[in-house]
Order: sequence, then structure tokens, then C-alpha cells
Amino acid sequence: MAHRPFDSQSRLYSKGDARAIRALLPYLWPKGEGELRLRVTAAMVLLVLAKLANVYVPILYKDAVDALNVGASAIVVVPVGLIFAYGLIRVLSLAFGELRDAVFAKVSQRAIRQVALATFEHLHRLALRFHLDRQTGGLSRAIERGTKGIEFLLSFMLFNVIPTLVEVLMVCAILWGLFDVWYAAVTFGTILCYIVFTLAVTEWRLKYRRRMNAMDSEANTKAIDSLLNYETVKHFGNEAHEARRYDDSMQRYEAAAVRSKISLSSLNVGQSLIISVGLTAVMLMAGNGVAEGRMTVGDFVLVNTYLIQLFLPLNFLGFVYREIKQSLADMESMFQLIEVEAEVTDPPGAPALAVTEGRVTFDDVSFAYREDRAILKGVSFEVPPGRSLAIVGPSGAGKSTVSRLLFRFYDVTGGTIRIDGQDIREVSQTTLRAAIGIVPQDTVLFNDSIYYNIAYGRPGASREEVEHAARLAHIHDFVISLPDGYKTGVGERGLKLSGGEKQRVAIARTILKGPRILLFDEATSALDTHTEKEIQNNLREIMQGRTTIMIAHRLSTVIDADEIAVLEAGRIVERGRHQELLAADGVYAGMWRRQQETAELQQRLQGALSPAAADPAATE
Repeated sequence: MAHRPFDSQSRLYSKGDARAIRALLPYLWPKGEGELRLRVTAAMVLLVLAKLANVYVPILYKDAVDALNVGASAIVVVPVGLIFAYGLIRVLSLAFGELRDAVFAKVSQRAIRQVALATFEHLHRLALRFHLDRQTGGLSRAIERGTKGIEFLLSFMLFNVIPTLVEVLMVCAILWGLFDVWYAAVTFGTILCYIVFTLAVTEWRLKYRRRMNAMDSEANTKAIDSLLNYETVKHFGNEAHEARRYDDSMQRYEAAAVRSKISLSSLNVGQSLIISVGLTAVMLMAGNGVAEGRMTVGDFVLVNTYLIQLFLPLNFLGFVYREIKQSLADMESMFQLIEVEAEVTDPPGAPALAVTEGRVTFDDVSFAYREDRAILKGVSFEVPPGRSLAIVGPSGAGKSTVSRLLFRFYDVTGGTIRIDGQDIREVSQTTLRAAIGIVPQDTVLFNDSIYYNIAYGRPGASREEVEHAARLAHIHDFVISLPDGYKTGVGERGLKLSGGEKQRVAIARTILKGPRILLFDEATSALDTHTEKEIQNNLREIMQGRTTIMIAHRLSTVIDADEIAVLEAGRIVERGRHQELLAADGVYAGMWRRQQETAELQQRLQGALSPAAADPAATE
């Protein structure tokens, strides 16, 4: 099934925003989490207390100013008390806000953790098809931005934007009640104009922000892809080419960033103009009220304090609105990843695979990555317990597809794959893969220690078991000869180890796993002849008593197999033992002759280029 795109800028409209918020809500009021629900309730109570204290601060300030005009006799008692009360309420307002953040911190961080974990686990459940199509750099940024978006949304929307709007209504009501409707109307009108202007300009600016993020993801993807292929870049001397590709994205990022900055300056100027006009109008009204004796100096200060107190958080409205919209888009992108349907799933209540013998059966198996391109066409074979089958054939014949189907990275489009009579589609994927060990052609190791990479075969294994597996893979002596021993780092994808050393680590990892069924997918084709023979000896040791499927291009590696199946254009065209297939003089025999001729030619070329051949005196 084709997956949906996860471009972090593709959904900035209200439907996507609502979906992101709906997806987040269960994490903010988690079922069965009494402590977290109590924290949410406490945070809301503290939020209300903080806002009530904040609204009451200007009233105390007004009373203190008015008290100063009463006369000298009252200065010692009343203003001092009011001033202390003013300071106390300000401290309480701040304290309630900080306490609210502290109480809610566990809720928000738990939500971030659970969403990130759910996304991570879901990505591992998706089929190989999704991961072959993905761009690792862009995908990692989508998850990173999504988790940061959750934190921002909770911090600002829940505890900044909504409470500020409530405070605006409360202040307008107070101004109306203390003075008259015009103070409330002008204040509300100014704030409304400010909000409308800010949202409109910010929405216009979002196109530059979207462009910036798109170029940021593109540059990041190119950088990661280039660094992962460091050796290839060096092999072809394409450092300048890679730098140009990266700089091309960064140039477009630079242009979008400059436009974004210019538009931000325009937004700030417009906001300041609206604030200044509204503030001036209200202060003129209040000043006129004082002059006419209808208002006190304290009232004048009260109005001024309320307006400044409201406008300060609104100064960040453009930033907050843009970031909230961006956070919602980033969250939607991450939740879209969770919504990608897994192509390969377990049936409800799938039982564990019961491996009694290790018999592997392909029964008329057909498979196609795309409907218009069949890879396997009615493939049938059986590998008896403890025996070995080699699958050979030219490139593109479908050999590696066999291994992917056996591991159930894809489901067959026709036929059945069975292990000990059980259809692998009817058992849990976890137990299926636990029963199979693989040594692949390209062993990719984690950027960790040798010990970690061997122990990955069975996390939780004791050190003695890990070292025993290393001995069976004939790599223990090499490891202990290193300065850091088993703590030696292998580098990105294991690049610090040679091809043979990586393969031995892979063999040790598989030995530690202890599977009943073994799969060698071109396990030695990338090695030199000497190393290949040594690895082949290791493989023969661990094959004893295990059902083994060997996928190979180099025929010399499979001549001892109990049976060889020749795959060509998705069909098995020949099968038998090595000598039987040579005697049949068919496809296998033709492949054998060509590979032998190639090997002989390589030996002659190596002989001709050797020092002895190049210098006749060297043989005298």
C-alpha cells in the first residue's frame, strides 16, 4: 500500500490543525493515569489564580497612588500596606505561573515521550517498502520537529494565548465597570485590530517560513546522505559536487530567511503603530477624565497599567501564532507517520511460531513489488530439517526476494510459505523472525562497540555467552588483541572494520541468537578469495544441525549444498546437487563455466602483473 507523504509544510489549514490537536488530546488526559490527571487539574487551578492575581495588581497600584494624594497623615499607614500588598500579589502572580509550569512539566514531557515512542515503534512496524522509499534526513527532522511542536504548543497555546485572551476580556469588563463602556470599547477595539493585523501579516509571512523549512530539510537530507556515503564521495572525488548541491539548498534557504526577516520588521512596525494609537487614545480619555474631576490620578495609572500589561504579551503574538501554526503542521506531519498503515500485520490473536524441526516450504509462491512487474512466479521448494538448499541465479532473478519473503518483510501475492507446516502469515512476526538467523552480504553494524554489535543477536545475553559466540565465529582472538578489546567502536555502519571482520561479527551475532533456521544472503560475495574461504569454514560449522538456505551468485560457495535450485526470471528452472547439475549441462553448467573462465582469467592477469612476471631477473 502506498504511504502518504509527510512533508512538514503540506498541511497548514484548519482541518489539519484540528486533527493534530485531536490526536494530542488523549495524551493530555491519559486514561488510567490518576497522577497526571491530578496534575492537569492543579495546573488549571494555578493558571486561574495567576491570572486573577495579575488582574488585581493594577487595582492595588491605583489605590496606592490615590492614597498618596490623601495627605501626609495617611502616608505612613495606608500606602505602605498597599505597596506591600502590591508587591506580594506580583510575587504570587509570578509564583502561581512558575508553580503551574512545574506541576504541568511531567504531563507535557510524558506526552512528548509517549508520542515520540509511538512514532518510533510504528516506523519499525512499517513494511520494508516504506523504508526503501524514505529519506532518512527528512524523516528524522519530521519527528524532531513534531516533538518540539508538542512542547511549544503546550507551553504557549495552553498557558499563554488562551489565558491572555481571557485576561483581555476580564480587563475590558473591569474598565467598563469602573469607568464607562468607551474605555472597554477602545481597549477591545485596539487589541482586536492588533490581533487581526498580526494574524493576517503572519499568515502572509508563513510562505517564507515554509520555504525556509523546506530548504532546511532538503539541505539536511543531502548532508546526511552525502556523509553516509563518505567513501563513495571520496572514491569519485566529488567533494566539490556535494558541496555545490548542499550550498544550492542553503542559498535558497538564505534567500527565504532574508525575506522572512524583512517581513518580520514590517510586522513589528505595524504592531507598534496600532499599540501606540490605541494607548494614546485611551490615555487622552483618562487624562481628560482627571482634568474634569471624574477620575483620580490612580485611575489614570490604572488604565495605563492595564493597557501596558495587556500589550506586553501581545507583542509576541505574531511569533506565537506563527510557531503554533508551524507546531500544528509539524505535529500533523508526525501524526501522519503514525497513520501510515502497516503493510504487513499479524492477524488478531496470532499464535507464536512453534519450531519443532525447522522444515521450510515454499508452495507455489508468487510475488510482485508492483502489479505490473512480477518477481517470483510459482516458486516451490522444500528444505528438510537440518539440510541445506542453495538458491543461485543471475542478478535480478529474485534471489534476495526469497529472503525478504521468508522474514515476512513483504507478504506473498500468491502461494504459501510454511515453517513446520505453519503458514508464516498466521503466526506472530516476532516469533517468526526469532526463529531465523541471517548473515547478509552487506553487514551494517551499529555505531557502537564490538560487544554491543555481537550482543545485539540476543540482548540480555551474559558476557560469557557473547564471548563464546565470538570464539565460534573465530573473531575473539582478534578482538582481545585490540587496545580496547570488546569496547572497541566499529564506526558508522562498521567502517572501522574490514569486510571479513564485519562478517565474523555478523556470524557471532547470529550464533548468539541461536536460530533453528539459517539464511545466508550472498554472505561472502563481497570478500576476497582468502577471506571468503575462511568465512565459509565458519559458516559450515554453524550450519551443523540447522536448516539452511544459501542465496549466492558465486557458485563455488554452494557446491557442498544438499540441493541447489537455479532461479531464472522468477522461476526455478533446475534443481539438484552440484555434480548432477553439471552433468545436465543446462543453465547451471553454463553459469559454472563462465565463472570458472572468469576466475582463470583473473588468475592469469594477476600472474602477469606480479613482480616476478614483470622482472625476469627476479626468477634467476
